[in-house]
Amino acid sequence: MALISKDKGPSGKRIQENASGIARTGPGAADFLAGEAAGVPTNLRPYLPQELVGGVIPHIPGTEEEAVWNAASQACGTEKVHFCYSVEEKKIWYLACPSASLASNPDSWCPLAAALPGNSEYWDRETVYLYEQEGIASALRWDPETGRMQVFLGAARTILPRVQSMDANFVTINPDVADLVPWRSRTLKTEKLSRATARMLIFIGMLVTLVSAAILLLSFVSVNMIERSLGQVQEESQLASSQLVQQAKDAMQSDTIKHMVRVQEILDGLGHLDGTLVKYEIRDGQVEWQALVPPAYIQTVMTKYPVRVDDTAKEKDGRIRIIGNR
Repeated sequence: MALISKDKGPSGKRIQENASGIARTGPGAADFLAGEAAGVPTNLRPYLPQELVGGVIPHIPGTEEEAVWNAASQACGTEKVHFCYSVEEKKIWYLACPSASLASNPDSWCPLAAALPGNSEYWDRETVYLYEQEGIASALRWDPETGRMQVFLGAARTILPRVQSMDANFVTINPDVADLVPWRSRTLKTEKLSRATARMLIFIGMLVTLVSAAILLLSFVSVNMIERSLGQVQEESQLASSQLVQQAKDAMQSDTIKHMVRVQEILDGLGHLDGTLVKYEIRDGQVEWQALVPPAYIQTVMTKYPVRVDDTAKEKDGRIRIIGNR
């Protein structure tokens, strides 16, 4: 049997320590979101729970905490458990205890957890890891035949002689130099996330309220500015309406109807003389129309209408082209 002391773990990692060797931790993201960062304990004292269990389960990436919580709940007989674990060789090694066993030491950690595979105080599976506190001793070892992890806990006067009788190397865990392995509690984590969610909802509601108030204020200012410019808009509208009325009036006063009546009169007169109206043109306010009439009626047409005869044009049917200007 050999006794080995260990001052530094394989990882070389150290948790911040004060003058008395008490390990210190800091608040996490959930603590800040819940507004409880100032109340998170930073000094964790080593403490050995009266009810401590340990075991190993297969490692499934992404489900470590869920798997450890299920195993610890079954082992302790309650869902309210504190646990810690490490992952090594595709296995999860864990220690757990009922939350009620930490009633007198809530801000504590178990130094035996530093001896789990992958943590700072772990050497190998042939070594037995010991920790004693206030007359209570604990030991962590691996059965050489089955390879299962075993946890011994009891009075120091009973456990130490029993363990030291084993043919193995021993390591006494020093909590002042071991890397801190804090307890985890799924119940406390869920409640903390609930408080963080409620706090974030309150802040989001306040933000939405402030944004809505700003939008309402902006709308109120915009409405007032629009009301002040209604006078100018009304003047522009009245001017546009007046222009439309004038344009409609001008359209109604067009001489189109007069010319249509005039054309109809000419057509009626030529109809009795076997004549044909071939042109009626308005250019720059001047009217000019042309018609074809038989030679026998030329005198009658010239008597009735102030027209002149176009001698330059001779029609194939023998009729004469006459030109009128009104």
